Amino acid sequence: MTRVNADAGGGDRMALAVLAQYRMATTEQMHHVIAPGVRIEQTRRRLAKLRTEGLVDHITLAQAGRTRVWFPTAYGVQIASEWPELRGRRPPRRVADRTAVRLRVGHGLTVTETALAFLQDARRRGDQCPPLDWIPEVYHSLGSGEAVIPDALLFYRRGPEGEKGAMLRAFLEIDRATMGPERLAAKITAYARLHHYIPVPVGRPRSFGHEPPQEEWRRHYPLFPRLLFVLDNTGPAGIETRITALRAAADDLQLSGFRREVLILAAPLADLLHNGPSAPVWRPVQNPDQRVSWMHPHT
Repeated sequence: MTRVNADAGGGDRMALAVLAQYRMATTEQMHHVIAPGVRIEQTRRRLAKLRTEGLVDHITLAQAGRTRVWFPTAYGVQIASEWPELRGRRPPRRVADRTAVRLRVGHGLTVTETALAFLQDARRRGDQCPPLDWIPEVYHSLGSGEAVIPDALLFYRRGPEGEKGAMLRAFLEIDRATMGPERLAAKITAYARLHHYIPVPVGRPRSFGHEPPQEEWRRHYPLFPRLLFVLDNTGPAGIETRITALRAAADDLQLSGFRREVLILAAPLADLLHNGPSAPVWRPVQNPDQRVSWMHPHT
């Protein structure tokens, strides 16, 4: 009796899942995310096959050596969203629109490049950070239609698989200097609001004997994720200006509990790519003269 290879489509499934979650990636980025141990031609063939099946598509960047940027089609998103590993994730908005992909490609590919830096660093260190533990655009309600939506949420477990290493979580904001330093720094205030936000029960008056309501984030995380700002597309002077603005926003917060409990770090993307995210390239916004790893314990 011939044994059926039940995982024959596992590579295709992972490729589609990554694109559905990451929104977009170049051929080279996809190769390093899903199959770094094989020849890149295999990744090219896999993406081409998924395209013929109507699950993914690409645009070509003429100004970047005709680089192909892949993204999931609406059909691909529909298929992937039914899988357990992606269930409950908000589907990408307008991702199947070629024009929207082209207009968002600078930021989108930078987010994917940042994800790849963490994935490759984890592989070198023997830590656990599979591709789908990088989750872009996770919606966190602040009530009244407002929300905090980080560029990415990262789950990262230290130590090899099978061992109970420390679990780290981080919200990431990827800044390409397309907004002013003050607008960037205002994100700290938004995260402080999330840290203290307690939903008001609708139609249910509080009664004695019930547990007091808790902050919304505690339903999802045992500890509030650390906050990482990745700075790109600006020189050393721009980096200093933006870190100064982040420090001022943190210092101005009246909600001191957020400053005590949440580690806020900033680093240039170039340093992450050159040294790895675990290297001491991060600057605590309240003490920017320091250089620490993003895994640095918050004291």
